[in-house]
Amino acid sequence: MSTDRYQSPLSERYASKEMQFIFSPDMKFRTWRRLWIALAETEMELGLKKEDGSPRITQEQIDELKAHAEDINYDVAKAREAQVRHDVMSHVYAYGQQCPKAAGIIHLGATSCYVGDNTDIIVMTEALKLVRKKLLNVIDELARFADQYKAQPTLAFTHFQPAQPTTVGKRATLWIQEFSMDLEDLDYVLSTMKLLGSKGTTGTQASFLELFDGDQETIDKIDPMIAAKMGFRECYPVSGQTYSRKVDTRVANILAGIAASAHKMSNDIRLLQHLKEVEEPFEKNQIGSSAMAYKRNPMRSERIASLSRYVMIDALNPAITSATQWFERTLDDSANKRLSIPEGFLAIDGVLDLCLNVVDGLRVYPKVIEKRLRSELPFMATENIMMDAVKRGGDRQVLHEKIRELSMEAGMNVKEKGLDNNLLELIAKEPMFGMTLEELQESMDPARYVGRSVIQVDNFLKNVIRPILDANKDSLGVKAEINV
Repeated sequence: MSTDRYQSPLSERYASKEMQFIFSPDMKFRTWRRLWIALAETEMELGLKKEDGSPRITQEQIDELKAHAEDINYDVAKAREAQVRHDVMSHVYAYGQQCPKAAGIIHLGATSCYVGDNTDIIVMTEALKLVRKKLLNVIDELARFADQYKAQPTLAFTHFQPAQPTTVGKRATLWIQEFSMDLEDLDYVLSTMKLLGSKGTTGTQASFLELFDGDQETIDKIDPMIAAKMGFRECYPVSGQTYSRKVDTRVANILAGIAASAHKMSNDIRLLQHLKEVEEPFEKNQIGSSAMAYKRNPMRSERIASLSRYVMIDALNPAITSATQWFERTLDDSANKRLSIPEGFLAIDGVLDLCLNVVDGLRVYPKVIEKRLRSELPFMATENIMMDAVKRGGDRQVLHEKIRELSMEAGMNVKEKGLDNNLLELIAKEPMFGMTLEELQESMDPARYVGRSVIQVDNFLKNVIRPILDANKDSLGVKAEINV
């Protein structure tokens, strides 16, 4: 590792090797060569000829190109780029040095965006597939967690103030639902990914009109054949020199959506860890603070939030780039794309690995949860108590006012005097309710106050999530490795 220059933390600390490879030089330049082979094969199969009528491209040339598709001579390309200041032509030259018989037909009829833009689409597509796989595994882990704790009553919060109870599992379904919405969006965008194809300098295919002597029917076959060879259904029907940068915007928005879901979940976990109700994984030798040895900070959930914010803001880059492209193309997209797209993917990859790690090792502390819930439950049970008293002949409005007064008194005892919640004792002393303390305490079963939480979890997992996971079972079983 070099220690005398900047190293991106996205590579060094956060992103997986799989995602790093997708955005690596090897992936990029091997894809360039695959595209050059696909173009040459297409031109050969469509009968491209020389002026004398002989084949312009031969199988021997194609075979030579294929023989050197993987062994990229980076040193030659780098030396050439230092001279000509053009990355595509440098690699055309380097490829030609390895393939002297085919040197003259490499990149025939194409412009730089043929390899650059088509490769960007291919790389983003592969990266989306890896994101999809990890997203499915996060959903799978959360589904197991939700099922395990679907009947564990817990205090729910609105405005982070005590509200009617829910269950730990029901709360987890809220996280799952947002991730499943992200999956829907991802699948849609993935299904719409198309190649640029080979459309020339301004998207008019003028070079191919010249190469194929104006044969429109033959030219119409070029893009579909290239798409098929590269594993795509089709190419964008029209373009300037580049594919529309709106594509990058759509892709980045998918990543931002996942980041927002992960951020929300991580915030909830951080708050619950403060309440000591749940706790993210904490390793035996992990240090929480350099000064406070007792600390168990939710650092992984904090990192999810931190990286997620980066991804959400990063999505602005492609949107602004798309909005400011001039006519058929400008080059002010290039430097920005080299940063915003790869780093957005590397960051969301780190986020999903952290989500997998946190959910897989998330600890729940039922005793703490129950203690907090029971401290608030008397307030939440007052409606049931009032209804029971009405059944015994009480006046609903009078009972309501008395419960309001007693609730205020109990609340002041807790807040001002530091006492336990004694609302039940206060109610038991009031003859109008006609209930003993023992009877009131028997009504304090938390499970009575969680509504349909358990049924909702069961139905959601069975009817919504299970079909998704069953349809993608080959993608499940991923275990995340985090570097720090």
